[in-house]
Amino acid sequence: MPITKQRTLDYVNIEWGTYIERFNRLPKDEQIKRVKDMGYEQFRDMLAHILAWWDEGMDIILAIAQERDYERKKYDFDVFNAEAVAKFKLVDEAAFLNQFEKTRQKMGTDLKSINEAVFENRRVKSWINGIVLHHAREHLVALSRFLTIDLLENEWAEYIENFERLDAEKQKEFLAKQALGSFHDVVAHVIGWWEEGARIISGILDTPGFTWTDPVADEYNIELTKKYSTWSDDDLFTHYEVVRLALIELVAELPEDAFLNKDIEGWLAADVVEHYDDHALPG
Repeated sequence: MPITKQRTLDYVNIEWGTYIERFNRLPKDEQIKRVKDMGYEQFRDMLAHILAWWDEGMDIILAIAQERDYERKKYDFDVFNAEAVAKFKLVDEAAFLNQFEKTRQKMGTDLKSINEAVFENRRVKSWINGIVLHHAREHLVALSRFLTIDLLENEWAEYIENFERLDAEKQKEFLAKQALGSFHDVVAHVIGWWEEGARIISGILDTPGFTWTDPVADEYNIELTKKYSTWSDDDLFTHYEVVRLALIELVAELPEDAFLNKDIEGWLAADVVEHYDDHALPG
């Protein structure tokens, strides 16, 4: 996946900069549900987890940038995460939120000061992906236009090419985990759900009282495999690109309040964000 200095800064400033604000716009019952679905009792516990990993990762990234030694650790993630929550448990709410924001801002300042070439370092890339990019998807509580378009313009844009770069053994291992017969079927599956999501989102926006029936996933997946089974790879992959670009255009033109519509947000989160991790290629 493309990890550059500018993309990293955009995540820190835009995605993480509006993270709490977007969560606070949700109805209270939806806030509680989404936090519990991610395995946390409170939103601040999840923020503590995020904050602790920012601190941990930035220490290492800065050490590499400054050519300093740093401790190489093996992490027990459950222990680390529990300690992060416990560390901030008794901190006043306002003070904690202030610390979260100050840490985010400092992270942006520190990353901005780092030479572009450092972002090519394998370990730096790994930490940035973990604490900045992937964490934004893993702890997605309220979808943003930024994250949706970013994934469509980056990870999904390189998806077919990245699969073709894998050696035959890794391709085989990936497909074995997908419960789909071929990469052709995976791409057909992705296209079909994108098209269905776009159809429903457009219907919601354009037609008052628009209704739809959610597809039964297993049946719909079989239907998609059959639908595109006679297409050549070249034609299918070209169509994938057409649909991807159309989806970017749709998301870019959505009114801001569309992201407060639970159905629109849900379809985009499922089709673009969650689907990417469901079908992520091996690194």
